[in-house]
Amino acid sequence: MDTELLKTFIEVQRTRHFGKAAENLYLTQSAVSFRIRQLEQQLGVNLFSRYRNNIQLTAAGERLLPHAEAMLTALQRAKQDVAVSADQAVQLAVAATANVWDAFLLQGFINIQQALPGLSWRAESMGKDQIARQVLERHLDLAILFDAPKVDEMQIDKLGDIKLLPVTTFSDSSAAEAMRRQYILVDWGTAFDIQHARCFPELAPPYLRTGSARIALELMQQSGGSAYLPETMVSSLLADNSLRLIKDAPIMTRELFAVSLPKAAQRNRISDIVTQLRSLLHSSAK
Repeated sequence: MDTELLKTFIEVQRTRHFGKAAENLYLTQSAVSFRIRQLEQQLGVNLFSRYRNNIQLTAAGERLLPHAEAMLTALQRAKQDVAVSADQAVQLAVAATANVWDAFLLQGFINIQQALPGLSWRAESMGKDQIARQVLERHLDLAILFDAPKVDEMQIDKLGDIKLLPVTTFSDSSAAEAMRRQYILVDWGTAFDIQHARCFPELAPPYLRTGSARIALELMQQSGGSAYLPETMVSSLLADNSLRLIKDAPIMTRELFAVSLPKAAQRNRISDIVTQLRSLLHSSAK
């Protein structure tokens, strides 16, 4: 099967719009439509249901999506493995959700990459369900997540806790006021959602929901607002009074886990990296 057809299918599924998919793929809209028809003809099914501007996956399209993602990831991994130079004989693939990268992993990854110059790396940001699937399919060597998958085949190692601080750009804001004025609800995972709902049971619809702490922080700095953000990200901004702590709002924490396969090919190296990440997290929390 032509992988370009699968790439086009995934892009249309992501954008839910043939025109936007065409722009992102640098194709004409008719070329995108033709590729989707080709793929549907090869598979003998309809992949999208089209009602005016509302494009949705059919049941067949939903079943194809994880296979298409896995096939393209496997191809990309094969290309990278083949291209690794002789002095970089080992390649490791690591992934996390956007907020894990924001809260801790980016700096931790940089430190470990500098400490292990002989490795070739692949670093990805994706959703937690896709991450879990790719670990099981051996497309990823290591994943760092807030919500560890409950899968027996996986090895789950706790790295430590991330402290989430309630911060605001407004002066003398109480928790109640902060929740009313441009409050940004950041997705810190299931456990955070439960704790947040208990603490703020009558919360009005937030000004913004986002899966990226960096988007939240940038918007707050540009337009003002409040949000729960990781201490590692805001400590310097609190020190210079660019942000203020909402003193009557509770500080929350999230557990951070390393996810891998117990019989992974690079088990010893993965274990060393997990140990280093745990040490870096503990030192950053002090």
